[in-house]
Amino acid sequence: MTTPVPFTLRIPDDQLADLRERLGRTRLSDNSPGAPWAHGTDAGWLGETLAHWRDGFDWRKAEADLNRLPNYRVALGGIDLHVIHAPGRGPAPMPLLLSHGWPGSVFEFLDTIPRLTDPAAFGGDPADSFTVVAPSLPGYGLSYRPGQERFGINAIADLFAELMTVLGHDRFLAQGGDWGSAITTRLGFAHPDRLHGIHLNMMPVGRDPKALDERTEDEKAYAAELAAFLKDETGYQQIQGTKPDTLAMALADSPAGLAAWIGEKFHTWSDHDGDVWSASPRERGLAEIALYWFTGAIGSSFWPYWTRIHGERPVPAGRTVDVPTGYAEFPREILHPPRSLAEATFTDIRRWTRMEKGGHFAALEQPDALAREIAAFARPLRA
Repeated sequence: MTTPVPFTLRIPDDQLADLRERLGRTRLSDNSPGAPWAHGTDAGWLGETLAHWRDGFDWRKAEADLNRLPNYRVALGGIDLHVIHAPGRGPAPMPLLLSHGWPGSVFEFLDTIPRLTDPAAFGGDPADSFTVVAPSLPGYGLSYRPGQERFGINAIADLFAELMTVLGHDRFLAQGGDWGSAITTRLGFAHPDRLHGIHLNMMPVGRDPKALDERTEDEKAYAAELAAFLKDETGYQQIQGTKPDTLAMALADSPAGLAAWIGEKFHTWSDHDGDVWSASPRERGLAEIALYWFTGAIGSSFWPYWTRIHGERPVPAGRTVDVPTGYAEFPREILHPPRSLAEATFTDIRRWTRMEKGGHFAALEQPDALAREIAAFARPLRA
């Protein structure tokens, strides 16, 4: 049996110095005519963000925040898989697998995990506690080394099912957003006997406008939302899913370019008031960007987009996911598919909650609300 090995993150001092030197030599482009952010990352915002990254951001504190949780590496699938395995504090903690997405990392879970493992410390019921398993996706951050095998969504789901066995969790709840929602959905389809249920904060349904029945108002609204998304917001998917190595060469060499590429997603997908960092802590966001930089994992993180275009779907056409399902719909999520469309894939939706505030990066933006919603969904499944 594979044995998890304790892990502590510590980036060498010379890499921090190299980053500061590179940031100090940044050359920014001007912006196209029009309003800030209208055509991509705003140069003014990026300049301010890079200055703080160089002179104000404390990477050692970010490391310490991560290292306060129990971190391990597990040799699985031919790679060293990084995972946080945090025991719950309660009478019967339920095992919970958290899967992040792109451009995310386990840093986005650091404020959510304590609320899940020890709800009593945040005014909740200890009976709602979870033992949390939060891996870095293969090819992402601390689950990456140059030249390793690439993993698509279906392979990641199988690997995570194996990881849960290694960690001693025969049955578990799975939760995720972005690619994490696709991984979680695939687990519900391919490993239903292992799951108490699945919970999503992004609903992965088909994007074929021709499949919509626009007789209802919610489907009409979704059709318009989808059309706008397909027209203006899918360029990153096409380049990451067709020629990922070309983009990776640029972003692996330029921390400014990396921050611009990821920062634009923080701006577009978060529930903010005009200031990107009003939606989530700036230090957490910079920690995520810095982790991509220090690990050199940006190119390998694109691989699920390639397999999405060229590989198999998480749920084959005409098949369904039949395990208990919960969904938290955050108001600034990328897309808002109607329940009628989701029910064509998910046959046992137990909970569908419209959240008051938050966007795509739910664990970063709204850790309290997300943790409470996961607990509420899981409560009847604990019996």
